[in-house]
Order: sequence, then structure tokens, then C-alpha cells
Amino acid sequence: MAISSEYAEFVTELFAAFGPVRLRRMFGGAGIFHDDVMIGLIADGTIFLRTDAALAADLAGEGSTPFVYSSQTRTVEMPYWRLPERLLDEPEEIAVWAQRAYQAAAQARNPRKKRSKKAG
Repeated sequence: MAISSEYAEFVTELFAAFGPVRLRRMFGGAGIFHDDVMIGLIADGTIFLRTDAALAADLAGEGSTPFVYSSQTRTVEMPYWRLPERLLDEPEEIAVWAQRAYQAAAQARNPRKKRSKKAG
């Protein structure tokens, strides 16, 4: 299902307290980007945030569920969790969750390199 321009505007306004986001249409939905980092996605009219283990646990505590898709051979759970509906009326609180999603996405994008021991 394609995202309407009205819904795209709603989402960008929803994240305004966090900072500027842009949507990039993909696979019938859209990615939500901040500073060229994908912090969330929209699928079937639902907003999902990029998570790490801590954020996923907190969203699970809010009753959220992960984004899951099925291919012909398997079901895949992605590191994106549904934005709790109660937040749709709380843009200041969304900013806090979005910042955490940004940190999780940035960390996943640039994981720390393991240090190797120098022979000596």
C-alpha cells in the first residue's frame, strides 16, 4: 500500500520535535531518515522504530511488536518495533523514542571495531 502525501506530511510533523526527517518510499512503504540514517519505517500504515536490545525491550513493555515479514522459505523478524499508538498524540515523547532509534541505527551502521592485540 503506497503512502499518501497527507500521511507523509503527518509523519514528518509527528517527528518535528525530534528533528527533521524525510521519507523515502520503498517496497510499498517508506523508510524514515534523519541525517541519512534510517531510524524507522512505515509498512501498512504503521510506524516502526529501529531498535537495539534495550529499546526493543522497552517497546515490548509498551505492548509493541516487531516488524515481521515472510518470504517463501522463512519468516524474518526485523530490528524495527511498532511505535505505540499512545505516542501519536505525544510528539515530545516521540522525540525521546526517536532519539533512541537514531542512536540504535547509528550504532548498527557503525559498530565498534574489535581491537586486536599487538604482538610485542
